[in-house]
Amino acid sequence: MMSLSLKNKFKYNLYLWYFGLTKVRLIHFIRPKIIDVNNEGVTLFMPLDRRTRNHVRSMYIGAMVVGVDLVTGFTAMLKILESKKNIILIFKDLEANFLKRAEGDVHYICKESKAIATAVEETIQTGERVNLVVPVIATVPNCFGDEPVATFTITLSMKEK
Repeated sequence: MMSLSLKNKFKYNLYLWYFGLTKVRLIHFIRPKIIDVNNEGVTLFMPLDRRTRNHVRSMYIGAMVVGVDLVTGFTAMLKILESKKNIILIFKDLEANFLKRAEGDVHYICKESKAIATAVEETIQTGERVNLVVPVIATVPNCFGDEPVATFTITLSMKEK
């Protein structure tokens, strides 16, 4: 994956919008956006607005989990598309550690592109289900810069259909 061009950014966000509209309506409702794709991984933006905010004016835990799901799933989807194989991915479990209230727009960062590519290749080679624990960091750049507001580990589970 190269750094994200304007054309690819539009294409990826159009795909995310379409997926949300046709498959998982909650994704469409909260309006996340892909803001970076590079050799390391993917960064996803989720706005703090009336759709994602809780009663204490920070991001709702359910919206935060959607962000983790999307950034990990999108990183894996890019590698699966590169492989041109029919690989089904699901999430097996999730662990979350909330460090601060997310009182602004949240960036979800998954830097596991190489590990996910290796897991996709292993899935293809063995034909067996492969589980990979993927770390994700959530930041609120407008409030805390690069300091995490939450850290997550989500287990990505893949198998060739």
